[in-house]
Amino acid sequence: MLQQLNPPLPMTTPRGPGLAHFVIDYGPEAHLLWVVFMDEDGACWSVPNPEVRMAANWSLQRRPRKAPPVQLASLRG
Repeated sequence: MLQQLNPPLPMTTPRGPGLAHFVIDYGPEAHLLWVVFMDEDGACWSVPNPEVRMAANWSLQRRPRKAPPVQLASLRG
């Protein structure tokens, strides 16, 4: 099944951020595939579901993750 997303969803992928315009579902034995157009160069990639994350959205309480605090001992080498 191919489903067009309206509006497109902002996603973060291993290749960088982009907008997902479609999702492909091949059934219960396969991951969903998100059809994402990359922000950087407009390239289109089909990205498996475990590799995508929704972009942060303050209005929907989906805040960016904070980086863990850096330990001073690790900076000294």
